[in-house]
Amino acid sequence: MAAPTRRQPTILTVAEHAGVSRMTVSRVLSGGKNVRPELAERVHASVAALGYRRNEQARSLRPGQRSGLIGMAITNVANPYYGEFVLGADEVVSGSGRGLLIGSTSEDEAKERLLIADFIGRQVEGLIVVPTGARRHLLPGALGGVPLVLASRAVAGVRADTVLVADVQASYDQVSALIEAGHRRIGFLGTMTSVFTGQRRFEGFRLAHEDAGLELDDDLVLVGQQDVESATVAMRSLLRRADPPTAVFCANNRNAIGAVRALLGASRRARGAKPTALVSFDNFELADVLGIPVTIIDHDARDLGRQAASMLIGRLDGADDGLPQTVELSTRTLDYGGAPQLR
Repeated sequence: MAAPTRRQPTILTVAEHAGVSRMTVSRVLSGGKNVRPELAERVHASVAALGYRRNEQARSLRPGQRSGLIGMAITNVANPYYGEFVLGADEVVSGSGRGLLIGSTSEDEAKERLLIADFIGRQVEGLIVVPTGARRHLLPGALGGVPLVLASRAVAGVRADTVLVADVQASYDQVSALIEAGHRRIGFLGTMTSVFTGQRRFEGFRLAHEDAGLELDDDLVLVGQQDVESATVAMRSLLRRADPPTAVFCANNRNAIGAVRALLGASRRARGAKPTALVSFDNFELADVLGIPVTIIDHDARDLGRQAASMLIGRLDGADDGLPQTVELSTRTLDYGGAPQLR
């Protein structure tokens, strides 16, 4: 079998890789039954190995015609944060006369790879991706020269325009404030360790302890919570400890909502114990009316979307053809009767 090429694979590429004719590949992909099972199996294996996707969009486009579409991959369609992000991007994309194709990866590398391949197959003009952290399918050769902007997260080895948030500094500042108020047992609720933003926010958490001369208590650091339910369970486990944390830092809004649920149901609150100081990176629904003291590290998700889309449209329209740029957006603090409290 021939080795896979770096260009976007075609039916001919698949045929050469599988050692069959183009007609056989077409029959297999069209669901034809008049193909020997062993040949069909070879075709499917080659399709998977090469990442081949049928180019549906090309069928309706005349030579040289632009699709007018931008592909956008987000990680969690259920998170309202990404709703704001999409709205901001759409303001810029629609203003350029283009439209958005949106897909969710659920932090799954394989799903992201297939989604990107589908976007390329539909001949999108550019891509805005909140990446899972995988690299190969985001390299120029895999994208066939389609411009790429990374949003919220960078990927090692991928040189592309990138829009980030000041994750490390903002986390450092808020944890330092907790320490200055006298907190010595500070919990951490975070996402999977592979998530770029979670890594950066934990880095700020760690550095604040280091600069204050405090040793991290690994028993208070819980990671891997990707949804509200798992964060609730994690927070309950912290509260049940013989010496529970006096403050908890939540690496994103889903973790914060889980923490709030656990706090509202904790029997220790009924015994008049001091409320646990809570810090959330990212705002969340009804944070100001829940009755739980919380400090929010907030940033404008809609502006993040605008910035990412503006960088991409600038590339597409030739306004910016220089080296890839990285922009880091600032944060602001919202205090709903929250940290530091302990004094």
